[in-house]
Amino acid sequence: MMTDRSPSVQGLALIGALVATWDGLHPFWDQWGQPGRDAKNKGAYGDHLVYRDGTPVGKEPEGDDRAGHLTMTATCLGWVSAARHVAIYTAGQLAGTVVCTRALGYRVPVGALLAGTGINAVTHLVIDKRQPLLWMASRAGKGGYVEHCTVVRDVDEEGTVRVESSGPGSAAFELDQALHRAIGVGAALVTTWLTLRSAKKGQA
Repeated sequence: MMTDRSPSVQGLALIGALVATWDGLHPFWDQWGQPGRDAKNKGAYGDHLVYRDGTPVGKEPEGDDRAGHLTMTATCLGWVSAARHVAIYTAGQLAGTVVCTRALGYRVPVGALLAGTGINAVTHLVIDKRQPLLWMASRAGKGGYVEHCTVVRDVDEEGTVRVESSGPGSAAFELDQALHRAIGVGAALVTTWLTLRSAKKGQA
């Protein structure tokens, strides 16, 4: 890390770089970097058995023989899908952070970098499972907001409207994104504090 500036200047520069990098990369890795199957299934919940694509056992399309195919509970599929998405997201965030900080002349200690990205990863996993997010929203008095701001994805041939309470355009999605970004600021603060502490120990 740069050592020709005061700790406060170094800290402000580093946290600014981290927040800008993480906030800038967030939409890319959360949307472009997320496999469609994971976006569809990460919120799956329940004890009923499903196939890996999320189709409930016993509700396969006519003529679709899935004998011998792997099955699991919906909740298990949700966690697997969310974990895979978060692994890709975290790898992309970590790589982008290393590139940006090195390009700016910083050498962020591995432990500090892993602490920040770890905070983002664990909280991202929990938030993306949806049930914890909706619980927090309810506790924060946002239940009405979530129920009111839903989206219509399509209308079938019989005129039945399919309404979703999550995904782009919904209140749950906006709360999800806001929480990810706010936590990112806290994670950047932790990484910066650990980096400055490491530099101080190295000068002692």
